[in-house]
Amino acid sequence: MENSEKRARITVFSDYVCPFCYLEEPDLARVKREYGDRVEVDWRAYELRPDPVPTLDPDGDYLHRVWNASVYPMAEALGMKLRLPPVQPRSRKALEAAEFAREQGSYDEMHTALFRAFFEDGRDIGDVEVIVDVAAPVGLDLDDLRDALAEGRYIAKVLADEELSRELGVSSVPTMLVAPAGAELSEAEVITGAQPYGGRIEAAVERALGRGR
Repeated sequence: MENSEKRARITVFSDYVCPFCYLEEPDLARVKREYGDRVEVDWRAYELRPDPVPTLDPDGDYLHRVWNASVYPMAEALGMKLRLPPVQPRSRKALEAAEFAREQGSYDEMHTALFRAFFEDGRDIGDVEVIVDVAAPVGLDLDDLRDALAEGRYIAKVLADEELSRELGVSSVPTMLVAPAGAELSEAEVITGAQPYGGRIEAAVERALGRGR
């Protein structure tokens, strides 16, 4: 097989309450534009603070230190307008909603809408009615989405992703696993944390395509 026919996959473990996951989105979108159908980006669910782990205090010193030292400078460099949300919700329902959207063929749109709702608009994406409102411009069936969240229709998918993350030793987000398409995730190159474009992710993609070292 020629190199031009090779494919790569970037599997991304991510959470909608993680600002660094949102900051990684533009670079991964750029990878998709540059490489086209040679690279697939597959987002997977990872709850940073699943119940009963305490959520962070939005008014506490910790979040303000992290945002001032890292999040705001990175956002400015990327031309993104993030703000520290006034709430710190559980993310399970948002992750379930994203899986609902995936099944409807609208994952990318819902994925971005949830990030924007939380980190740009400061909305409580742990609230089902907020999630439904966020989904409206995406064009999803809102009644079906509401029912799916009430019934827990996609909990198993979220939990399966989280079990996979444990098997792979993922302990923080974003974590990106880059490998040739079809390869086992256990064989993937692992990259953690938001990365500048043209750095480690691009180099890993080139290696997965058989073109780099």
